[in-house]
Amino acid sequence: MGERRRTRDWKRAARTLAHATHLPARRWPLNLQFPTVQSSPPSANNMAVNWGILGTGNIAHLVAEDLRRLPNAELTAVGSRAQARADTFGDTFDVPHRHGSYEALVADPALDVVHVATPHSAHLEHATLALEAGHAVLCEKPLALNAAQAERLIDTARRHDQFLMEAMWTRFLPVMDDVHRLVHEERVLGDVHLLRADIGVTQPVDPTHRLFDPALGGGALLDLGVYPVAFAFDLFGAPDTVTSSAVLADTGVDAQCAAVFRYDDGTQAMWHASLGADAGRTCVLAGPEGRLRGTRAWWKGAPFELTRSDGATASWARPYEGNGYQFEAAHVMACLREGRTESPVMPLDESHALLRTMDALRAEWGVAYPQEA
Repeated sequence: MGERRRTRDWKRAARTLAHATHLPARRWPLNLQFPTVQSSPPSANNMAVNWGILGTGNIAHLVAEDLRRLPNAELTAVGSRAQARADTFGDTFDVPHRHGSYEALVADPALDVVHVATPHSAHLEHATLALEAGHAVLCEKPLALNAAQAERLIDTARRHDQFLMEAMWTRFLPVMDDVHRLVHEERVLGDVHLLRADIGVTQPVDPTHRLFDPALGGGALLDLGVYPVAFAFDLFGAPDTVTSSAVLADTGVDAQCAAVFRYDDGTQAMWHASLGADAGRTCVLAGPEGRLRGTRAWWKGAPFELTRSDGATASWARPYEGNGYQFEAAHVMACLREGRTESPVMPLDESHALLRTMDALRAEWGVAYPQEA
């Protein structure tokens, strides 16, 4: 248990590299100090990093918007299966190289890193394509459709000595430094024994929508549940036992799911994810000395609230401009400048372990994808 609850100085130091928004230090009740977030990675190397985006969907647009916020991040190329879509995207974001195929994108010699922004079911194929072409890869979450695919992808990255990271963007938000410091270092809650996290949207049921299509890796778990699962892993590690349930859509994917992760020291992480209930994005961490609550939009800079068992309270926020993807992108750039092939904040073995746990959940619910037949 000591390993799970260790102070993760190496993770916090690496996270600091990702923060592209300057926030002043503040002092709140309880004498909690919120240190200055560095406005840029502490590196003397100002080399530009050339990005290519593989895909032109919604997430590609959000990432492209945020890359504009990073000094020395150059959005150099975009790839789509249709030249017209690549051209439209290129016009929108002033991208000089527009490619009408993914193969043409990864063949572009100007690129340093490729962001894979395609559906879950295509992550293995498209990330492999970029890695084998000699590019670093930031791959949207989940890293692959299942643990077996993730293992293949990780093996490819290591065999080619290329950087690979799962784009678990919430892990790089400035507020996560505060959570880790308060929980693991200052231990303001005492020994944390409870995490509760909920995430939900109201997506109309449509069998042709990617969220309900098994061929595209649809379902609440891989699209939404992955966030609280990753949050629990980040704080406590992999669970020792899991209890779960799910409600399936007519297409066979999970429309709603819930689980309790139990650890041998008595800690529990309870979470819920839904495609049909507006559960927001809330979380609570609790211990014998108090609780820490992330309000509905904490991930977007809304306040975190700390309530101590003695009645003392504090609240703070880490607002930022943009969509929040600039922090993970800045971390990738710092890793590349340091010659890393893996992130210390979102390590590949953890991405693999996340998928092993999610595979077990889907197996319990009877959710399988055509690619797994």
